[in-house]
Amino acid sequence: MWTIDTILGDITQFPADAIVNAANCSLLGGGGVDGAIHRAAGPELLEECRTRQAKLTKGYRLPAKYVLHTPGPIWRGGTAGEAELLASSYRSCMALAAEHGCKSVAFPSISTGVYRFSLELAAPIAVQTVTQCLEAGS
Repeated sequence: MWTIDTILGDITQFPADAIVNAANCSLLGGGGVDGAIHRAAGPELLEECRTRQAKLTKGYRLPAKYVLHTPGPIWRGGTAGEAELLASSYRSCMALAAEHGCKSVAFPSISTGVYRFSLELAAPIAVQTVTQCLEAGS
């Protein structure tokens, strides 16, 4: 049995098996959640992201064992495939989490900050995609 909860809080303090970093395409840190995760995890995370095109890294100083890095889509008005790109970000994280035996994953609201995807559009995509992945066993 699985559950999906919505929690308002600091993802860098969440004790999940994995947390998701809504990263920029370089995976080398930046602002928002990406910058907060890099600061909380320490310099080792940046070093690991530099040494390979990581999509999954250790959590280092975070309570989470892993950080799943995924770039979210930039909102361009809804005609550039943004919804499918956002769903793909969630699917790829769920697949990586399953591959590494994660039982709990904490997601931020991917792309709803500086990338300007509206929360009203993004939230149903996130819940539907994660639910589909859980039902499929991935």
